[in-house]
Amino acid sequence: MDSSDPSEITLDFNAAALLWDAYAAAFPARAAAAGEYTVETFGDSPALADELLALVLDGRKRATSSHVAEYVAEGEPLPRIGIHWIVCDGAGAPKAILRTTELRLGTFADADEAFAYDEGEDDRSLASWQREHRKFWERTAAARGGSWSEEDELVFERFEVVWPIG
Repeated sequence: MDSSDPSEITLDFNAAALLWDAYAAAFPARAAAAGEYTVETFGDSPALADELLALVLDGRKRATSSHVAEYVAEGEPLPRIGIHWIVCDGAGAPKAILRTTELRLGTFADADEAFAYDEGEDDRSLASWQREHRKFWERTAAARGGSWSEEDELVFERFEVVWPIG
């Protein structure tokens, strides 16, 4: 999860809207129930966004975790079950629509082997998850001018890929 390219990713919101329209045409009831969506990337660099997206697209990654302080710093609400989000690659191009299926808040110590496995990264072990996420949250907190602690509140989120199908 190391970042070697800290450049900003410019999200393509117009292409994301087209992807959403395709999903809404195929599943009008689901799209209407969702009401809205967010457009995001994984990670904090183009390289990491591409790496993690590839894990999603090949079916290995079905969970993610985030630092509550990131939402606060950006003035964004925490995710909720049932929300849809369009995930983009490292160039900002939308590639898939995800739907949150499970959500819980906790601290670093609340991650378990099952969650680490579902995040799908590295060797999928809890030890690897802890090592890489500790580095990631320390790096991203420092980039915001803050710090990260194992006692900080985290969001543990599971999702399904709803578009494209298969």
